[in-house]
Amino acid sequence: MQKVAVIHTSPVSLNELKALFAELLPEVEMINIIDDSLLEEVKRNNGITPGIIGRMCLYGQAAQSMGVDLILNQCSSVGESADLVKQTVTCPLLKIDEPMAEEAVRLGNRIGVIATVGSTMKPSCNLIRTKAEQAGKAVEIKEYLVAGALDILMKEKNQEKHNELVLKEIKKAEQECDVIVLAQGSMTVMLPYLEGISKPVLTSPRRAVERVKQMLAQQA
Repeated sequence: MQKVAVIHTSPVSLNELKALFAELLPEVEMINIIDDSLLEEVKRNNGITPGIIGRMCLYGQAAQSMGVDLILNQCSSVGESADLVKQTVTCPLLKIDEPMAEEAVRLGNRIGVIATVGSTMKPSCNLIRTKAEQAGKAVEIKEYLVAGALDILMKEKNQEKHNELVLKEIKKAEQECDVIVLAQGSMTVMLPYLEGISKPVLTSPRRAVERVKQMLAQQA
């Protein structure tokens, strides 16, 4: 049986990813490593720290010691530390937002990035720029930060208010961009509200698990 370790910085996407694995990869063992101090630390420092890098590398080594076939990094905010983890393990590592970033570059030149926590914005935009450079394409990235909305969702448990704030920015981006990226996995709660949006709106979890399936099939 193939194994995938998922490194989480909060439990917010755990159930959704479990459901996606059950749907798309029922024969694969999913191992979850959750350290919710990572997200708080990256938010406090508005970016990754030596401590975050150290713990992420430790979790990468732990995953490898379990004999996993692939590591999935669940959190965009620590994506740049995952790039360093990749250099310390022999198994493949996929960042959850990589397939989404690649698709955004394919779909448009003006890319709107919507985030609900400031620490996610820079690594998400940097990833899109990297994917655009790899594709030999010039893109314009517009940032839409819905400050505080993640805490409204996770701490206040007020999904309605979160959705209202995010939808306002989606509608603004719809007027200004070719394609819209919802930078965090937690933003899949917006999917039921996107029917009337005329531009593509991309989320990361399903795209990432579909890519994991492809990568595991290549290993088999």
